[in-house]
Amino acid sequence: MTRRHISTGSPFETKFAYSRAVVQGDWCFVAGTTGYDYTVMKMPESALEQARNAFRTIAATLAQAGFEMADIVRVQHTIIDASLQDEIAPALQEALGDVRPAGTMVVAGLVAPEMKIEIEVTALRRVA
Repeated sequence: MTRRHISTGSPFETKFAYSRAVVQGDWCFVAGTTGYDYTVMKMPESALEQARNAFRTIAATLAQAGFEMADIVRVQHTIIDASLQDEIAPALQEALGDVRPAGTMVVAGLVAPEMKIEIEVTALRRVA
């Protein structure tokens, strides 16, 4: 079974020696994705916009790998403060409302102070 590495071209991927995603057979494992906006190279202030950006990056990564958002079977959200749950809820509904993957929300520190959320997903290609 061939392993394929997916890159979004982020300088962080090279610096920290990881792939944005790894495709192994019908599985796609997307690395923890923060809300960084690569089009303007900035991090938005709000957790909601960070979550939306993270899902945009995840959707683009999945598409590049030949998957869809509907293929997501597992999601982990890491937030820096439990009080952010309500703020990010609209982004979760927009991205995953119909998909309803198995999910875990963790409260933990992230590597940069401006980061409020990081989202990691696993997708399984659906067979029609």
